[in-house]
Amino acid sequence: MGNSNSKHIIFATIGSFGDVHPMIALAIELERRGHRATIVTTEVYRSKIEEIGLGFKPIRPDLSPDDPGLMAKVMEPKKGPEFIIRELFMPRVREMYDDLADAAEDADFIVSGEIVFATKILAEHKNIPWAMAVLQPSSFFSVYDPSVLAPLPFTKYLYDAPTLFHRLLLGLGKRIGRSWGQPVVDLRSELGLPEIRDPLFHDKFSPDLNLAMFSSVLGSPQPDWPVNSKQTGFVYYDKQEHNAEIPAKLADFLDSGEPPIVFTLGSAAVMAAGNFYEESIKAVQNLGKRAVLLVGTNTIEHDLPETFAVFDYIPYSRILPKAACVVHQGGAGTTAQVLRAGVPQLVIPYGFDQPDNAARVERLGVARTIGRNEYTTERAEKMLTELLTNTKYSENAKKVSQIVEAEDGLKDSCDAIEKQLLG
Repeated sequence: MGNSNSKHIIFATIGSFGDVHPMIALAIELERRGHRATIVTTEVYRSKIEEIGLGFKPIRPDLSPDDPGLMAKVMEPKKGPEFIIRELFMPRVREMYDDLADAAEDADFIVSGEIVFATKILAEHKNIPWAMAVLQPSSFFSVYDPSVLAPLPFTKYLYDAPTLFHRLLLGLGKRIGRSWGQPVVDLRSELGLPEIRDPLFHDKFSPDLNLAMFSSVLGSPQPDWPVNSKQTGFVYYDKQEHNAEIPAKLADFLDSGEPPIVFTLGSAAVMAAGNFYEESIKAVQNLGKRAVLLVGTNTIEHDLPETFAVFDYIPYSRILPKAACVVHQGGAGTTAQVLRAGVPQLVIPYGFDQPDNAARVERLGVARTIGRNEYTTERAEKMLTELLTNTKYSENAKKVSQIVEAEDGLKDSCDAIEKQLLG
């Protein structure tokens, strides 16, 4: 590609590794294609991004997923969404706008995570084309493919309820969302932009391009998806600083016995782990199995036998395919990696999209689910026994993995972005 076609693309996102990693993957690939990329995210990721060689700009609010107190509030199933939207983001939407405007001063295109509420405002005000990156089906709020709502866990059992029911439930959510999103409405008015009524639901999407960056096995396009939506499949990025290879200690552990059960809570829920690791350790010991615990900054207060290996982090692509089963929180990034690995999974959803992701993999026949507050040694033992002894789970997981592997979310997403850029 010649220099005349080179464009400056901004990737704006706030959140955990599951939010940041797909943006890094897109940025690397589009730079490989001759463009210039800048990641706009919270300060905590600066060194990670600059080490790769990508441009970095900070954006407020300056939140860190390494803050246990913050993560405990964010991951609270019933109040977490209201806390993060009404208390963390909406009071700072003007700061977010100012930071994004500074970063995008010479931008040709913006790719935005859905929680960067300033993107749509800036794109309209400065006439910059943009795409929303949607990482999970629940973000579309489809009444034809309804999602489990974290504050209303009983909706898991209402998937097959009439469309009218889901339309009424969504209508209630929209009415609540109008008050939550008032700062967006106010800033638009200040800048002379057209009024919108639904800042957190239908009106949040891009008129140019909406990338459904998840596999068809989790959800497919629906009649009420926004216009200009393109489903691409998962987009992976799995390197954390210098820790991209399996440590010798882990390689020796994997070679010394049967495939282990891997326990992980991603990069956000791990900061609000509760009793997850304690109950998991007891369940593994009772089952007489081997396990790898990925614990982040948590400390395991046990002298564990040699049937356990404990690490803060291992790139998922290096460890999950070698697992007998994976126990995890159901985040979009983690779920994608487990589906690609082709192994059974036990999901302990904490909040946000995680209960819905859990319900979807359960419907695929590759997983079982235990509620966060119901996770005990006895329940974990029972579910793990079922997942490890009933061959239908591993068979289904391998079939689903083949579908996931056949999709090329990175290529299709970058092709769609370039189509918008270059015509």
